[in-house]
Amino acid sequence: MALIVQKFGGSSVADIERIQNVARRVARTVAAGNQVVVVLSAMGDTTDDLIALARQLTPYPSEREMDMLMSTGEQQSVALLAIALQSMGYKAVSLTGEQAGIRTDRVYSRAKILSIDSVRLERELASGKVVIVTGFQGVDSLGEIHTLGRGGSDTSGVALAIGLNADFCEIYTDVDGVYTADPRIVPQAHKLAEISFDEMLEMSSLGAGVLQPRSVEVAKTFNMPICVRSSFNDNEGTMVKEEVDMKQLEREVLVSGVAYDGDVVKVTVYGVPDRPGIASELFGALADAKINVDMIIQSGHKDGKNDISFTCGKEADGKLEEILEPVVEQLAAEHFSLADDVAKVSIVGAGMITNPGVAAKMFKCLYDNGFNIDMISTSEIKVSCILQKEGAKDAVRALHDSFGL
Repeated sequence: MALIVQKFGGSSVADIERIQNVARRVARTVAAGNQVVVVLSAMGDTTDDLIALARQLTPYPSEREMDMLMSTGEQQSVALLAIALQSMGYKAVSLTGEQAGIRTDRVYSRAKILSIDSVRLERELASGKVVIVTGFQGVDSLGEIHTLGRGGSDTSGVALAIGLNADFCEIYTDVDGVYTADPRIVPQAHKLAEISFDEMLEMSSLGAGVLQPRSVEVAKTFNMPICVRSSFNDNEGTMVKEEVDMKQLEREVLVSGVAYDGDVVKVTVYGVPDRPGIASELFGALADAKINVDMIIQSGHKDGKNDISFTCGKEADGKLEEILEPVVEQLAAEHFSLADDVAKVSIVGAGMITNPGVAAKMFKCLYDNGFNIDMISTSEIKVSCILQKEGAKDAVRALHDSFGL
């Protein structure tokens, strides 16, 4: 008998018919002799609808109240699935993040899970029940509700699998697995049978929406295998794990995938005085506001001043002006600008570590297809470029063809 954690995304439970489909899939897993913990997202577009309701009242609602509001979506879906399973003759119980023992830090809207008290979960499993837990949420030491950010149910699923020492974690979504590129952008993209944690972490961080980056980070830390598969068919999915099949390495697969992220803001602070500690002050203010910064470029020294450019996600856009205005004044910089007409296009692959020339090939492909690169960022297994958003999806297609994916 195995202990399996199954997470189902919002599209998988978008209506009653789909909830019944999930119930049947869970029932098959139980009938095969397994213990099952299910983690659910909110139904369909429920989270977006709740956000829209709040913004009818004010453009900038309180983060605390938004977490209180958005956490209700998952409570609907878990209760409905429990009812569906009970109507089929199975013992099932739905639990909130707090009831499941999920403890978070005290950051609203993008909290991190600190620990899981699994006593209640283990008791319910021992009584023969399917345990259904709200994804995307937990509580801090004071009992305050916190959500885990977009895609946070993925992290809930992985964390519960680790906390319960499950055999593995299945992430069910609306695609068959992890592809070499977004099939909506590159129709000829193909599904990968397996991918390493490192490659998946880069792909997720760079815009591939299959898994939340934090979920991959946690899975890698605790070596918890993840299977990404569709909730709408029985096709084999993609295994995300520590090591990939050596046959892939023998084929010298330089690049595993191409990622696209259109939710990017480029920030440039002009005329920053060239003195020690200036970058610390600027990026410290952003860190205090819990804004993740990605690429950073500092221009060459000129007349005792530099220009500093960086990128971050669009979810920070509403805060940036409020944060940057006093900081720019404090630094005695000249001014700053925000640009949201850009996109990030990246290639990812473990084979890049030992094969020179991959970046050059990427840059040549972009040049040959008429794309101008605004910013560049690299790591051992990825190269990212900021391009003008218009036409950037064509760049994804060109790179996918150039690397033979």
